[in-house]
Parts: sequence; C-alpha cells; structure tokens
Amino acid sequence: MSISMYQASLPVLVRGMTNLQVILGKAEAHAAEKRIDPSVLVNARLAPDMLPLVRQVYIVSDTAKGCAARLADVEAPKYDDVEQTFEELDARLQKTIDYLKEFNAQQIDGSEERPITLKMRNGPVEFTGLSYLLGFVLPNFFFHVTTAYDILRHNGVELGKLDYLGGIK
Repeated sequence: MSISMYQASLPVLVRGMTNLQVILGKAEAHAAEKRIDPSVLVNARLAPDMLPLVRQVYIVSDTAKGCAARLADVEAPKYDDVEQTFEELDARLQKTIDYLKEFNAQQIDGSEERPITLKMRNGPVEFTGLSYLLGFVLPNFFFHVTTAYDILRHNGVELGKLDYLGGIK
C-alpha cells in the first residue's frame, strides 16, 4: 500500500497545528496560574539569536498554508503577522487549519512532480512537489512546532511528550 501526497501532507500539518493549539492553551493557563504576563511567554526565545514564540507560530502557519497552496497550484492567502496574544495565535492556527480543510485529496494527489520554486534570501530554490514536502515543508514545520514547545517548556510550562504528539492513533 502506498501513501498519497495528500495523506502525507495536510492531515499531518493539521494534526501538528491542533497539538500546538493545545500547547499554547496550556501556556496561557500556566501564565494565568503563575501570574505571569502572557506577553513574556509569547515573546520568549531559547537564545538571543532565535526567533520568539510568536514568530515560531507564524512560521508554522505560513509553512502549512504555503504547502497546501503550492501542492494544489493555487495562491496562498496572505496573513499580516499581527497576532500578539495566545488567543490571537490560536485563532491564526485555527484559520490555517480551516484553510487546509478546504482542500481535498484530488487537489493534492499527483503533485509529486509539480515544479515548485521558493524565493529564498540567497535566491530561488527549485523542488518537485515530493522533494518540497519531504525535504522542506515537514522538516521546517516540525522544527518550528518543536521550538515553540521547547520555548514554553524551558519557561516552566508543564508539557510532556504526549502534548507534542497529541492523541496517538
């Protein structure tokens, strides 16, 4: 049995963002319980040269919506990167989840060889749909989900592996 491009992409991204919503909810509750200004956690980073939590969430969202759009060969929606609270970050993730749920397998399957060009700082990078998904989207997406988790865990939010993994199916 083979796995389709749709199965390997959108449901995986939706699950990761859904798990991140739970993680952010736990961070918001932690801030309230410990009387920590939530903006401290939203703007926290692991190291001075790393992006803060808020930017990790933006990148998770942008990577997911860009993946769906590029694999389906449609224009991705633009988000303004203005969210600054846990509630706003949750809403952004939900908006992205809802966008991904608009796609069906027929729009994504068969995109393995679709040429995809990303405009990067050092110039364009060429991919096939499959190399884009496996070599860029999934590693990048999970790097930023993991970093968001790590920022919050480092700042005392009680999180465990099952928060990251979500319900095991």
